[in-house]
Amino acid sequence: MKFDLKKALRLLSAIGFCQIAGIVGSIFTAPNISTWYSTLNKPSFMPPNWLFGPVWLTLYTLMGISLYLVWESKKEKKIAIGIFAVQLALNTLWSILFFGLKSPLYGLITIFLLWILILTTIIEFYKISKLASYLLVPYIFWVTLATALNYFVWALN
Repeated sequence: MKFDLKKALRLLSAIGFCQIAGIVGSIFTAPNISTWYSTLNKPSFMPPNWLFGPVWLTLYTLMGISLYLVWESKKEKKIAIGIFAVQLALNTLWSILFFGLKSPLYGLITIFLLWILILTTIIEFYKISKLASYLLVPYIFWVTLATALNYFVWALN
């Protein structure tokens, strides 16, 4: 098997695209963790703060690989990639609303929409690449947990 620089650069671009979304979100998240967020009442099943960074780094990487697999497909993919882009934008918007605006309510509304778009992306990616859709399963599981956490943070505060 021959190394294909063009494909390697596309893979790195797809992963980088997703990681940039995470970096933009973290700009709004990081400054508020030890201040506003630390003062909120949280549910008993809240994971420790240190876990979120490694989980999101992994999820954004899986999302990038998934995007690359669809991008490389010979099948029609414009709609699937469009839906992916919208859910990625909503992912970033959640951080802006929840942490940047300090609004668990706006975050909750956004994360519900995000969950629906992730599911839609999984369904659309499945039509193009089963592996690409499977790589998004940990993402929807984590966002399901995040939705519950967001709900309880909103309800408890």
